[in-house]
Amino acid sequence: MIDHIGFAVSNVERSKTFYVDALKPLGIGMVMEVTAEQTGAEAHAGFGKDNKAFFWIGGGGKPKGGTHVAFTAPTRADVDSFYRAALAAGGRDNGPPGLRPHYHPNHYGAFVLDPDGNNIEAVCRRPA
Repeated sequence: MIDHIGFAVSNVERSKTFYVDALKPLGIGMVMEVTAEQTGAEAHAGFGKDNKAFFWIGGGGKPKGGTHVAFTAPTRADVDSFYRAALAAGGRDNGPPGLRPHYHPNHYGAFVLDPDGNNIEAVCRRPA
């Protein structure tokens, strides 16, 4: 079981803005921030629900991407909303909403590259 995941980004403020907007349709928001003074290194921002951060970004990353994170969406409409919100927040298309039965018969997902090139997905595996 995974408690949380995190990765480094090249610009924490830019990435916070992106993730606040992109994850809002999934009901995920920023629930915690940790300053560079508190960590002794880089600032971090934690996103999640119910005051539990399960997705973290932090400074110090180089803009190269390569990380993939998939967030569960309750409905296919939520996947569509995530995709639109992520693009509006500055993300780049990496696969529009649609069925991808090669992963799972009901895998309905959308893929967006964040400001650092990380592949962010929202997926619903429920039948239509």
